[in-house]
Amino acid sequence: MRRGAFFLALAAPLLVGASKPVLVPDVSSRAIEIRYSFSGAQLLLFGAILYPGGRLPSKRADIAVVVKGPVQPIVVREKHKIAGIWMNADSHRFRSAPSFYAIASSRPVEELIDDRTAAIYELGLDNLQLSPGGGALPDKERRFEAGLLDLRKRQGLYRENPKGVEIAEGVLYRARIDIPSQVPVGTYTAETFLIDNNRVVAAATREIEIGKSGFERYVALAARRHSIVYGLAAMIMSLGLGYAAAWAFSRRS
Repeated sequence: MRRGAFFLALAAPLLVGASKPVLVPDVSSRAIEIRYSFSGAQLLLFGAILYPGGRLPSKRADIAVVVKGPVQPIVVREKHKIAGIWMNADSHRFRSAPSFYAIASSRPVEELIDDRTAAIYELGLDNLQLSPGGGALPDKERRFEAGLLDLRKRQGLYRENPKGVEIAEGVLYRARIDIPSQVPVGTYTAETFLIDNNRVVAAATREIEIGKSGFERYVALAARRHSIVYGLAAMIMSLGLGYAAAWAFSRRS
């Protein structure tokens, strides 16, 4: 028995009374710990497409997976060279923007779905709802949105892979998403979308926790719970290191 048929046989109870396809997704890790030696990770998103009656459609459906980090406010600053010096010339605030966004699909999104539906489900970087702070002219908002997308793509925090999902036998799928070392901590969502005839016909979500552990977690908790003490300790440590460096330099000279 083939893998796809075997999986369908095991999951048959999920299809009882179902009139639409069902997604059964999972991720390789529900929790990622960030330590001092953390250099990034790779998430494997996989699962199965269960069709009513176990019958595969004549036309293969497509899959898109999105991993999204917690939203956060951000101020984007625009620099210009003035009198030979790069200076902040303008800025724009976004009330909320995903701290991390990665999408992988079996085909390019523009081939799978129309612009309106892509915007509803935020499929693709051009369809992210960035919630600008308001008060700016449309041209300025578009310029700063493009700047934010470019900045986070260069940081590895925003990614697109139009051929990043493999579908085996029309049933089993898998995709890999790279998590960079500078990724923010928090609760992430891994969303899977089944797309057929330019429509999202099924969707499912899993959560992933990314947090600090060990000494990094202790420092983060101390900074949050005892901010004044943490700030004083950091200042004293900086002064101590500065005096130590000055003393060592004077000894050499």
